[in-house]
Amino acid sequence: MQHSGLGPSGKRRADGLWQTTCFELFVKLVGGDAYAEFNLSPSQAWAAYDFSAYRAGMAERPTPRDPVCTPRRGQSVLIFDAAIPAAALPPMPWAYGLSAVIEEEGGRKSYWAIAHREDKPDFHSEACFAAMLAAPAAP
Repeated sequence: MQHSGLGPSGKRRADGLWQTTCFELFVKLVGGDAYAEFNLSPSQAWAAYDFSAYRAGMAERPTPRDPVCTPRRGQSVLIFDAAIPAAALPPMPWAYGLSAVIEEEGGRKSYWAIAHREDKPDFHSEACFAAMLAAPAAP
């Protein structure tokens, strides 16, 4: 598996992470059009964006502090832990999608998601917001 080659010193906000190995969270308020996108790289670089609707109105999403990205290599696997500050996330309940772009040695890319649209991978598509997370019940 390849990544952007930034190494641990890559702990910074960076654009274009989806062009190589990258893990992504797309999240929005259930029933809404606006959504947030978080890109998290094994290089420890990250990005966060807001969209007003499907691929529209892209803007950098503010975060109170950097997400933490921690890659760990096993013998034949990459374990990737990520922590996004709760204050950087939209209000609940959520519709969300988890996805990944995986670039193998030699440059071959594959696209993984909880769900894809039928004709091609498009992580911004409504079809990818396939998981739901309810807000916690009041005590």
